[in-house]
Amino acid sequence: MSQVPVVDLSNPTESSIKSLDASCRAHGFFLIEGHGLDGLIDRTWEQTRRFFSAGPDVTEPIRRDADNHLGYFDRELTKRVRDHKEVFDFLDPRSPYGEDRNRWPPGVPGFRETLTDFFDSMTDLATATLSLIHSGLGLSTETADLHIGSRSASTIRLNHYTVGDPVPADQRDGLNDLGSVALGHHTDPGVITLLIQDDTGGLQALDRSGDWIDVRPQPGTIVVNLGDAMQVWTNDRYRAAVHRVVPMTDSDRYSIPLFFNPPASAVVAPIDDLVDNTPLYRPFTWREFIKGRMDDNFDDYGTDDIQISNYLVDSGQTARGDGPS
Repeated sequence: MSQVPVVDLSNPTESSIKSLDASCRAHGFFLIEGHGLDGLIDRTWEQTRRFFSAGPDVTEPIRRDADNHLGYFDRELTKRVRDHKEVFDFLDPRSPYGEDRNRWPPGVPGFRETLTDFFDSMTDLATATLSLIHSGLGLSTETADLHIGSRSASTIRLNHYTVGDPVPADQRDGLNDLGSVALGHHTDPGVITLLIQDDTGGLQALDRSGDWIDVRPQPGTIVVNLGDAMQVWTNDRYRAAVHRVVPMTDSDRYSIPLFFNPPASAVVAPIDDLVDNTPLYRPFTWREFIKGRMDDNFDDYGTDDIQISNYLVDSGQTARGDGPS
């Protein structure tokens, strides 16, 4: 079995579901093909590159701030050091909250329209992908229906990984140090992440043995990685994917993740059917958890960002998805 198996979403087989289950236990990554979105993905790549090459006249009016974590940002923190990337974040463009909070760049024709179509298709794809994971877990329809993602609570990010520091030299005074890797090791907080990556490479996953494995780009595929909510739901049966991005040395890298999250009102706790003896985690609200993550990405509060290990029933345990220290 490949370390990172490919599952054909249009024709999943019993064998591919078994491979999916094994990879979710080992490191939390797999790939999907047969999604039918190649044309839309090409259009989204075009808009992504146009946006990041447009310059400060386009990016500065929509820069992220402490009151609104959406829009453009070039100094995000992971584990209290700066990433080698600039980003653009948005949420459901068709929701009233998205209409109020999203910040769309001026002077980039077709950008908003393309990304709205992309959000629609990717959230539908995430729902279909989650049903495969439910199958791997053997969940009943009733239980699966209670453990879903919500488009209204989910976000999409455009990433541009630069060769070197993304912040201009004359703006670096007082900023946290640049990290030793392009994106430090971490887990995503939600249910699953769907990631479109270009052909540059650099994404790595940590397996249970402590080895880093490459999640190599494969044409026509989309990367799937599990998030913290999935690890808690499965009571550590499945692993929230610990991942990082190595520094870019020769060329820039672009990627586009959809962070498929639980409903805003959700209480996250182990699924009763997947608890053999006792739950490893106490329940917590999705609102408090995602707020802690978003705040820590924006500014350095002098402590490590919030992790699911904060909610372990036995405070002496280490959650399997926390990764290296």
